[in-house]
Amino acid sequence: MCGIVGLFLKDKQMQPQLGILLTDMLVTMSDRGPDSAGIAVYRETASGCFKITVQSANPTVDFADLHQDLGVKIEVIDTHAILTVASDAITEVLAQIEVAHPGLRVMSRGKAIEIYKEVGLPQSVADRFNIPELSGSHGIGHTRMATESAVTTLGAHPFSTGADQCLVHNGSLSNHNRLRRQLARRGTQVQTENDTEVAAAYLTYRMEQGDDLGDALEAGLSDLDGFYTFVVGTKNGFGVLRDPIACKPAVLAETDQYVAFGSEYRALVNLPGIAHANVWEPEPATVYFWSH
Repeated sequence: MCGIVGLFLKDKQMQPQLGILLTDMLVTMSDRGPDSAGIAVYRETASGCFKITVQSANPTVDFADLHQDLGVKIEVIDTHAILTVASDAITEVLAQIEVAHPGLRVMSRGKAIEIYKEVGLPQSVADRFNIPELSGSHGIGHTRMATESAVTTLGAHPFSTGADQCLVHNGSLSNHNRLRRQLARRGTQVQTENDTEVAAAYLTYRMEQGDDLGDALEAGLSDLDGFYTFVVGTKNGFGVLRDPIACKPAVLAETDQYVAFGSEYRALVNLPGIAHANVWEPEPATVYFWSH
């Protein structure tokens, strides 16, 4: 099961609506995965700055002195916090978090990405983090039915393993444990048991070796064994890929204002102008990508 959605806004005037539109799309998919949900939103931060999204199971304690300790701007949103960090300090701050703040989990990092995810239905997760109020250029979301790992916050999607990169997945990989070991030998560590994080880490590794996203996804058709639909977010856009059999449902819609993805068409029915959109089922083993 699982339900995935994505929305890429071509029209900048629609950016204030990103959160509410994406929330509606994801809530419509709730019955495809009732155990946890998450959304990645892309919105630029100040020039020369990075954002680190962190999560805590005990935010009252873990976030209390974080501003003074790390020397960064912090915005607390329920169990998550957005740290705004100077670009030249990102490595140092990440190292401090790992060593001195073991209760924090890094959800994402980059100039634009913010990830919010927790156990619970999409509506409750969206309400906790005020997702409908968020603006941005594009975003992706996931509602999960756990089949290969525990129902936990860290097991929820999206997964981010590189700067401004994230991935959501509907399906299952059969060779993720072998890939996990291969990636570990190459210096890329995966933090959870979820096969989707392995896929995200694989794409990050490929791009670190010089692939663009399209090349990395194409390579995945050979290296990732299983059935899947991926929606991948980057700083400037998002991509869609289905495996060569394409047994998992998927639909794309495009207008002059946006590109939208849903596991089912009903996720798209409330989007403005959908009645006049170009709507189609993405082809198997074909990479689709849109960027600003």
